[in-house]
Amino acid sequence: MATNIQFTVITPEREVVAGQTDAVTIPAFDGELGVLPRRAPLMCELGIGQFRYRKDGRTQRVLIEGGFAQVYANTVTVLTPTAVVAEDVTDAMIEETRQAIDAAESGERRTKLGRRLGVLRGLKNVS
Repeated sequence: MATNIQFTVITPEREVVAGQTDAVTIPAFDGELGVLPRRAPLMCELGIGQFRYRKDGRTQRVLIEGGFAQVYANTVTVLTPTAVVAEDVTDAMIEETRQAIDAAESGERRTKLGRRLGVLRGLKNVS
């Protein structure tokens, strides 16, 4: 019986994080999805939110902005256009996003940027 899950978060530029843990949380487009070992296979669309996993007894967090996740054979693979590890979040990133909200012309764009801003602020406060 497997007790761990392999995971990888990949953007077009690089592998952002990879490792092994006992559970992960995925920001699916319609809410968070917890994944434990021996989870039935699935594929889902991602929203804007936090990918979370435990390492050395601490919860690690990564901003995910869309993409897809696959769960298969105790392996979670996240393919996303943007991923930022909590420790890499800066005040400048938060300010850039806030300014982008002010400049956004569509309501949908403002909503997405607002969600990004909330996640960035949450990551900055936790890290």
